Amino acid sequence: MSSRYDRAITVFSPDGHLFQVEYALEAVRKGTTAVGVRGTDTIVLAVEKKSTAKLQEGRSVRKICKLDSHICLAFAGLTADARVLINKARVRTASRSS
Repeated sequence: MSSRYDRAITVFSPDGHLFQVEYALEAVRKGTTAVGVRGTDTIVLAVEKKSTAKLQEGRSVRKICKLDSHICLAFAGLTADARVLINKARVRTASRSS
């Protein structure tokens, strides 16, 4: 029933809540922490490892990705959302290096 309310940019539920805000808050709750520290000649990336579902392979959840031979990134949000940005970043790094 709620799918018929998800068609516009600003969508309110029947009880007056804004769906986009609810979705964003849920994404933040499900996300993890990512930290990057830069030294004089070193960079360290660290991410929080949350427990996985019973049917999910623990090694399949990766929050640090290699974009190029010398560029890595860490993300804190949902993997599905980050996948789009990771692919765009990989295309961009590939076009700059060629």
